[in-house]
This record gives sequence, C-alpha cells and structure tokens, in this order.
Amino acid sequence: MLAWRSVTTIIHWFRRDLRVSDNVALHEAYSRGDRLVPFFFWENDLADGPDSAPARTALAKSALGSLARNLEALGHRLVVRRGDPAVELRKLATETGASAVFANRGYEPGDRARDAAVEAALAPSSVPLHTFKDAVVWEGREILTAAGGVYTIFTPYSKAWKARPIPPPRPKLGKAKQSVPPGIASWALPADVVEPRDATGPEAVAGGERAAHRALEAFVEKRVYEYAGTRDFPALDGGTSRLSPHLRQGTIGIRTILARLQAAGESAANDAARKGCETWLTEWVWREFYHQILSNHPQVATRCYRPEYDALEWAGTDAQFDAWRAGRTGYPIVDAAMRCLDQTGWMHNRLRMIASMFLTKDLLVPWQRGERWFMRRLADGDLAANSGGWQWSAGTGTDAAPYFRIFNPATQGRRFDADGEFIRRWIPELASMKGDAVHAPWEEPLAAGRTGYPRPIVDHAVQRGLCLAMFKAARVGL
Repeated sequence: MLAWRSVTTIIHWFRRDLRVSDNVALHEAYSRGDRLVPFFFWENDLADGPDSAPARTALAKSALGSLARNLEALGHRLVVRRGDPAVELRKLATETGASAVFANRGYEPGDRARDAAVEAALAPSSVPLHTFKDAVVWEGREILTAAGGVYTIFTPYSKAWKARPIPPPRPKLGKAKQSVPPGIASWALPADVVEPRDATGPEAVAGGERAAHRALEAFVEKRVYEYAGTRDFPALDGGTSRLSPHLRQGTIGIRTILARLQAAGESAANDAARKGCETWLTEWVWREFYHQILSNHPQVATRCYRPEYDALEWAGTDAQFDAWRAGRTGYPIVDAAMRCLDQTGWMHNRLRMIASMFLTKDLLVPWQRGERWFMRRLADGDLAANSGGWQWSAGTGTDAAPYFRIFNPATQGRRFDADGEFIRRWIPELASMKGDAVHAPWEEPLAAGRTGYPRPIVDHAVQRGLCLAMFKAARVGL
C-alpha cells in the first residue's frame, strides 16, 4: 500500500466515453496523475434493464472490448467491477490509494442521482469525484439569453451557439507511466465483449473507436457536401452519417467530429457543398439544444415540456399501440420504419418524425409510450434527444406552434420515398405493388387484399380532427 501512496493515483471512471482520444476527463486524469487506473462499472441493467435495447447492448459490448484492447496497447489495464458503483469505487480507491476519481459528466436525472451517491460514499475517505464537460460542447447554462435565461426556442439558441468558437479535440491518451498491478481484482469480461460478433444487416453499426473514426471519415470525405439534399431520404445509402450510435457510446468525441466538419467546410468547393456542411452542423446543434433542455428541465424525461399538455386525454388503445410497434398499421411508410427499427435497432431521422407523429397524432397514444419503446430498440437511444424528438412530434415540447403540425403519412411517403424503395425493402407484402399505389395500398383494395398487408387501422382525416380537438380542450383557459 505504501508503494501506491508514493505516487498520485487517479481513477478514471469510463461511462459513456469508451475511447482513448478526445476524452476530457481521461486526459485530465492522465495529465495530473502519476498512475492512471482505468475503471468501468458493469451495470446489470446493461443487458436486461427496463430500458436496455438489444442493438445498443451489442454496440456497448463491442465498444467496451475495443476500449480494453486500446488501453492494453498503451500499457493500461482496464479494471472492471460489478455491484453497486458507490461501493465498488470506494473499495477501488482504498485498494489503489487513489487521491481522486475523474469522470465525464452525465446530464440525465439518473446520472445525477448516481453521482451524488458515489460522492457520498467517497467522502469519508476524502476522495473527491471530479466531473468534466465532455459529451457536449456547451453545457446547460453556458449559453444564455441576453436576459440571463435558458433558451427554449431552437433558432436563437442555434445562432448563439454558432457564434462561439468550438474548442479543439483533446490529445490521445499516452502510454502508461506506471501500470496497475495484477493484484487489483477485475471482473473478467464476458466472451461476447472480448470477442464481439460482427454487426450484420443492412443498417448494422460496428462498435469501437476505430469504427467510429472510419464512419466519420467516410462521411466527410464526400457525402457531407451532399447532405442538405440527401438527409431526408431513407432509401439512400449514406444519406446520413450514422454517427449517433457512436456518440451514444462515446466511441468518438464531439470535438473531433466538429473539427473535422470545420475542415471540410473550409475546403468546400461551392455554395452547395458549404450548405451541406452547415446543415450537418445544425443537426449537431439540435443535439446540444435537447441536452440543455433536459439539463435545465429534467421533468421533460417523463412529462410534457408545456405543463398544460399533461392534461391531454389520449384516446389511443393498447391494440393500436401494438399494431404500431409491429409495423401493422396499414400505413406503409410508418410500418416500414417500425420494421426496420425492430430488425436493426436503427431508424432514419425523417422516419422517426413520421412514426412518432403517427403514434401521437393519428393513434392518439401518449408520447411517453412511444419514447420508451424507442429507447428499448434504438442503438443510439439517448434520453435527451429521444424525449426532445418525441415531444417535437407530439406537439408538447418547446416548439412555438406545435400541436397543429400533423403529417399525412401517405404524403410523407410520396415525398421522401417517392419510388417506394424503402417501403418495398421492409414490407415484402408490398414488394410487387407497382408505382404510387405502394404509398396507399387501400386505394387499390383488390391488389392490397392479395398481399396480406393490413388495411389502415384508422382514417387519417378523422384522426386529425380528433387530435386538434384533444389539444384545443387542453388549451382552454390559456
């Protein structure tokens, strides 16, 4: 133990930052200490918790295996423990003689509660928990209005965000100065973490830091310049970057992405290419916007941002919700999106808007049920972005004029999947249906009846009227 106390030892607690480059807390721990103890707490909920998603679990395991190998290549040994994080960190701090625990901040209500428990457990040993800003460029109260308040409307927030210089990426972790001895116990990682299976399927995402950087380079090399014109069409391969699952696991840093985007923008050949870069940047600002909303208004995780809409009288049924989940609503673009999600853990952003608005404004099912289902299926399930996106679609969020925006699913299909390529890919019952009929097969009942595809479970025009009446009833007295 005396040997441990002769040097400054800092524990870095890996959470949603499974990488060795552009990692703020990891860089600080390595720079300030003589010995770094990389630590990962294996949560029992990782694979079978109430919000666990098969695709996200597989990606997390792949990312963790990659992290362990990357650390080992630099002479660092990853210590893994199970149980209660507060108990295990207190034990590890005592065993290693650590002077501090470093970690990158989380902004969800559960993150804050967990960190408070860890701080309390470490306090008797005078070992502080230091947290750092890493997952976002600007935190919840770093960008404020002229009056000193939090932005609740995206456009002015975006302008203020873009007016600030973006900090550069942090350096990659260096080689171990002093190693963690084998006497420090570590739980053996499961076989599917040490040797993860390759991702499969047309929408699959490979995990790990190297895969994340490959995905970034593949996108900014050319496709980012076309992004403004391709981002809304789910049938296009490469129309979006597919980096959100990597951000969810932290296998790439946001500063790394934005630095590469800035370089791409500077080398853009024309206005159209620059527009592509600017449009992609705006999508990252949306991510930051939703994180600052959750940070300042944690109730949006489960309740409406606009409290008057907590009184909405949702009339949707369990049977309708089940049909939506199964991709059996009779609306092809919605059903194709839901089947893709179920089979791959991925859904294109345009489809997320269509599917979520259909559930809330056609089926009149509470947005919370859909938000929870997405979290149990999405490889990139992130509470801030997911709840923010769902409330945008439901009309209960920060948008200034939200409730009367109601997508017609057939119109959306014709606009963003004009040839029906995406629909036919995921709904084999409609694969032989010709032309525009694939978007509204009920208009050709004889052809639709032979496919086995269901008729619409609701009439969009009727449900639109019911939705508007539901919102107007909740707004009485405002």
